[in-house]
Amino acid sequence: MRKYLFSGAVLGAIISGIGVVRATASGPRDWRLLLMWVSWAASLAIAIGTVAEETRDGELTD
Repeated sequence: MRKYLFSGAVLGAIISGIGVVRATASGPRDWRLLLMWVSWAASLAIAIGTVAEETRDGELTD
């Protein structure tokens, strides 16, 4: 669990989620807001997948 929380990619995705939450709270509700949430979820999923893959590759080489 620690490897996910301290990964730069995951931290960056989580911090970018703060901007999405602020835009949701203050901005208009339109199709662009939906795209912001979809792109944030995709970047978070990619970051988590990257950490999982690096961990798996590290276990195979050890």
